Amino acid sequence: MPPVKPMLCKAARDLPPAGSVLYEPKWDGFRCIVFRDGDEVVLGSRNERPLTRYFPELVGPLRVQLPTRCVVDGELVVATDHGLDFDALSQRIHPADSRVRMLAETTPASFVAFDLLALADRSLLAEPFGERRRLLEEVAGGLRAPLHLTPITADRELAADWFVRFEGAGLDGVVAKPTAAPYQPDKRVLVKVKHQRTADCVVAGFRTHKSGDGVGSLLLGLYDEAGTLHHVGVASSFSEARRRELAADLAPLTEGALEGHPWRQWAEMSAPDGATPGRRPGPGSRWDAGKDLSFTPVRIERVVEVAYEHLQGDRFRHTARFQRWRPDRQPSSCTYDQLERVPPHELADIFATELHRR
Repeated sequence: MPPVKPMLCKAARDLPPAGSVLYEPKWDGFRCIVFRDGDEVVLGSRNERPLTRYFPELVGPLRVQLPTRCVVDGELVVATDHGLDFDALSQRIHPADSRVRMLAETTPASFVAFDLLALADRSLLAEPFGERRRLLEEVAGGLRAPLHLTPITADRELAADWFVRFEGAGLDGVVAKPTAAPYQPDKRVLVKVKHQRTADCVVAGFRTHKSGDGVGSLLLGLYDEAGTLHHVGVASSFSEARRRELAADLAPLTEGALEGHPWRQWAEMSAPDGATPGRRPGPGSRWDAGKDLSFTPVRIERVVEVAYEHLQGDRFRHTARFQRWRPDRQPSSCTYDQLERVPPHELADIFATELHRR
């Protein structure tokens, strides 16, 4: 019965050796454990919040195609011609039923199954992953869109090839699952190898740390071909000493920063003048609607090198990590050309029905 906390991953730099693990693509979506008991279908999230109402288009297919009584672990994703679209997926979390129904039609989601936790009256949590995968293939091998069974391989070379070719589709990397491991909710038993890249970005502003002491995050920008500076994400997770150092570094750049600043309108709308905050660089948080997204603009003079995992649309999918200042680079040289990616054919093959329907 829900809720069940999913088994988690620990990060590694390299894929573990073949022989005792199976490799899967790491899907970039919402982790979701599906519970079916007859006509009742419940979609549970990683944080144990129910997702069923936000994805009504999946309830019917799950009821028809899954075994009558089962619990299946997987991922909710939105597939497009350009790869997985996490931004579109995030938009699905909306309080208005009318909006949910409209988005279910315009940006329908898919469910990718990758583990089986229960079947009929049998709990499979204590079974080794190899056996759980065998049973999953028996009951889910014939899934049809919008439901899918994740690819899997014991071949490390093929998994390394996936790691390279799937990046452009917005996948996070590769997960290695020990074949002998039982399912351990909320334990970091699996191994994930994620993409690590660096890029030179413009620093266009910063947000103060929640403690009020120093810089909490740097606002990062990249120029497109037309010369427009786009907000691509933030770099954060600084030590206390580093927060103060960054505040001292950037303080001189706040003087006259609004004059000619490309994000002036956003900065003025988010100024702490007691008014309701307006539009700011980056979408608001759908999981924390009250989060303060105001920022302090700085003159467009500094370039920073950051580490990132991959691009989702025109933004970094996850928070970037500060590497070093680049005094040798001009802000105008920080363009999207650094970040080009090409979605692989395999993703189009997996989601062919969904993409053709659109």
